[in-house]
Amino acid sequence: MAAGTVVSRLSGFVRGALLATALGLALHAELFNIANTLPNMIYILVAGGIFNAVLVPQLVRAMKNDPDGGDAYAHRIITLAGLFLAGVTAALVVAAPLVMRVFLSDTYFEPGYAEQLDSVIAFARYCLPQVFFYGMFVLVGQVLNSRGTFGPMMWAPIANNVVAVLVLLGYLAVYGTAQGDELTGGYTPGQEALLGLGSTLGIAVQLLVLLPWLKRAGYTYRPRFDFRGVGLGHTLRLGLWTVLFVIVNQVAYTVVVRIASNGAATGGTGYTVYSFAFVAIMVPHSIATVSLATAMLPRLSKHAADGDLPGVARTVAATLRQVLALIVPVAALLPLISHDAARLVWGHGAASESYGTVGTAIALFAPGLVLFTSHYLLLRGFYALERTRTVFWVQCVIAATNIGLALLLTAGTPPADTAPALVLAYGGAYLVGVAGSYLLLRHVLGGLDTPRLVRFLVRLVLAVALAAAVGWAVRLGVDAAVPDGDLQAVLSVALVTISGAAVYLLVSRVLRITEVTAVVGLLTARLGR
Repeated sequence: MAAGTVVSRLSGFVRGALLATALGLALHAELFNIANTLPNMIYILVAGGIFNAVLVPQLVRAMKNDPDGGDAYAHRIITLAGLFLAGVTAALVVAAPLVMRVFLSDTYFEPGYAEQLDSVIAFARYCLPQVFFYGMFVLVGQVLNSRGTFGPMMWAPIANNVVAVLVLLGYLAVYGTAQGDELTGGYTPGQEALLGLGSTLGIAVQLLVLLPWLKRAGYTYRPRFDFRGVGLGHTLRLGLWTVLFVIVNQVAYTVVVRIASNGAATGGTGYTVYSFAFVAIMVPHSIATVSLATAMLPRLSKHAADGDLPGVARTVAATLRQVLALIVPVAALLPLISHDAARLVWGHGAASESYGTVGTAIALFAPGLVLFTSHYLLLRGFYALERTRTVFWVQCVIAATNIGLALLLTAGTPPADTAPALVLAYGGAYLVGVAGSYLLLRHVLGGLDTPRLVRFLVRLVLAVALAAAVGWAVRLGVDAAVPDGDLQAVLSVALVTISGAAVYLLVSRVLRITEVTAVVGLLTARLGR
């Protein structure tokens, strides 16, 4: 899973680099990026909670308890979900102008922004069919996960990125990079069709490449329409609280998008800068946390189904320590390399003068990465226990904190500081979230081996501090020895990362941080094969 995620994210950075080169980081790029992110946001809003967090435990139970190994249950779920997603998608495409009123600030509806508004609505109509493909992709992936096949879902997004890269290369060949007034203007109908339809095609291909793996996992889909009296009501009741959870979460994210869109419309940083930085810090989260949590969830579900609360606690606690052992050093090194990394990825073409804003946002996201990834993992414990109501209330606190901090930190700030302020609001919200989720889960499970976690964190912080100090010294040396430019950026990123990682691994071995040495041993064994 981690290997597939690495390749997928690297190809995603190629896509992001081409996108910044073609469209820049200002209002022109904002029009496409906001419209193209809506399908994922809306999919999560209408179905993502049930698909991601509720169906896996239910599929595991059906495989364990049903005579057919859960096949009929999966048939009904896929059929019902497909019908639901198709209807929702059709309605969204028709209502695209109304949908955009929710996510855009009032500035876009002023007379002087008519061209930009027309373009963003056109992009929305081209991109909203992705809601169907996102939903079916996640559902098929969860069926595979419940049968112990984890890798394909991590590798499939590479196909989407390949399509996106080809589309953007074609766009650059035909239209070139945005320049001058184009950086704040709208698009021609041809540009809208190429970017919008190309983006949707990528999501469709991502789903199609996943389908052959179903048969290899021992599952063949057959439509079933007998939805009544087969236990789907239990799933939907569980899903009610998860739906409320994602509604609250997406309300907070909608506020963030609206605030960010206003920042870009008024000549500052907006959603494009925020989202590019978020994509960057999600790479270590996806490689480490999502991979470990995805593999952990079926095991947690089995412990929970057997009523083995100590087993749930041991699994969550051990996985949390493993995740922190991988994420904390990354978060410590990110601020040292963020500006240079932003230069290498986004500092070209139309974004060559503004890439530094992404670097600043990445550096500020580093604490939020640790907090979010810890909270994400702890929630898997609640989901395995079917405590979706508890998760909902925790998310209400996080969403309220995020909205409050976002409004507070952006009030009266210059437009250029909009994205950094929103990043700080994100970190503050998940600081509250991880504290609450940890205390609640420890209470529910009767403990999470907190003394061992504290001892682990003391050794971890010492190892990370030494690694960061060496990385900082290396960066200063590179800056002094090499003139400013791409070569300096490459050397800084490479040498800071290598030296910091080497020191961290060495100190971890000396301090006997077994969570680190176990991961190193696993990687060594895999590479040795």
